Amino acid sequence: MLKLRVYDPKDAENIVSWCKDELTFRRWTSDRYDHFPITAEDINHKYIDCNGDCPVPGTFFPFTAYDDEFGVAGHLIMRFTDEEKKTLHFGFVIVDDKRRGTGCGKAMLRLALHEAFDVMNVEKVTIGVFENNPGAYYCYKSVGFKDNTDAEPSFLDVFGERWKCVELELTADDYSKLA
Repeated sequence: MLKLRVYDPKDAENIVSWCKDELTFRRWTSDRYDHFPITAEDINHKYIDCNGDCPVPGTFFPFTAYDDEFGVAGHLIMRFTDEEKKTLHFGFVIVDDKRRGTGCGKAMLRLALHEAFDVMNVEKVTIGVFENNPGAYYCYKSVGFKDNTDAEPSFLDVFGERWKCVELELTADDYSKLA
């Protein structure tokens, strides 16, 4: 059974192994790292920096999905985007490449949504996804996220291409209807 727990720096070795090529890596990290491949130390350094440099303490939360049989299976971060701590953004969402397409991502996101809405009591969760990552897009939609048509898309220039990132959201009201 998949569970969600607070990220442990030892998880980073598994996470970096899931990005076997730069396309997967950029879909996962956007431009948040300036080089590929990254090391476990790179992830841990970034998380330590973010926890120390966040404008409001207690706004950044890395999590790991795991199960007792297979070990570490996925990872994501949650960060508040507002001072009132009513809107939470999911980022750095990734699943073990051997477990993609098995429902592991959906299960991890459902656990994260439970944490966000039922534990942290947020009013909305947002998530971004590149248009060239349809697997992730449909995974997010399948757990209840909807396109945020009010959000301006962002763009990233990668490999000589211009990637469009769209935002999806799930409100507390919509989440309560999913149960």
